[in-house]
Amino acid sequence: MLKIWGRANSLNVMKVLWAADEVGRPYERVDIGGAFGGNDQPAYLAMNPNGRVPTIEDDGLVLWESNAIVRYLAGRYGAGGLWPHDAKVRADADRWMDWQQTTIAPPMVTLFWGYVRTAPDKRDPAALEAARKQAASIWPALERTLEKRPYVAGDQLTMGDIPVGCMVHRWFALPIERPDLPALAAWYARLKQRPGYRTVTIPMT
Repeated sequence: MLKIWGRANSLNVMKVLWAADEVGRPYERVDIGGAFGGNDQPAYLAMNPNGRVPTIEDDGLVLWESNAIVRYLAGRYGAGGLWPHDAKVRADADRWMDWQQTTIAPPMVTLFWGYVRTAPDKRDPAALEAARKQAASIWPALERTLEKRPYVAGDQLTMGDIPVGCMVHRWFALPIERPDLPALAAWYARLKQRPGYRTVTIPMT
């Protein structure tokens, strides 16, 4: 059985849990990191030298880095579904996975930590507003894509939807002003209909 180390309220762990659900791979999850600790212990560091979550073990393979894990699960258990056979579609899905980490994540991490993990009297309003404006200027890139198709890489859900889909849940859940992006909102509504998406929509803590 697939084993996943990581706390359920970590966005990067959510990606892996959702991917495992989508491909029908049963798993055991172990709480580690954050309030649970343990990710600085020698046994964990022997698996993941970065000391971060998630880490998985599947059929003897130990793997870390959330998007790499999503790609692995999609490729091994979701060929033709999460892992498109068409190389061009697969590259498109891959692109949005990278976009999540390199482009939309920086302002979204600032917003999440500021509003969810920081006490109101400790927040930096100027930094939060700057991050909000930055995120609001970035999401329209995905909006324009979703105006043309129902999922990030085409007509069906792929691995590319998972990292960005985890992030978009936070975008709509945060107590901030958002621009009107109807295609993005419609995509979010479609994602929420998928059983595996329950791993993403837990309360933010």
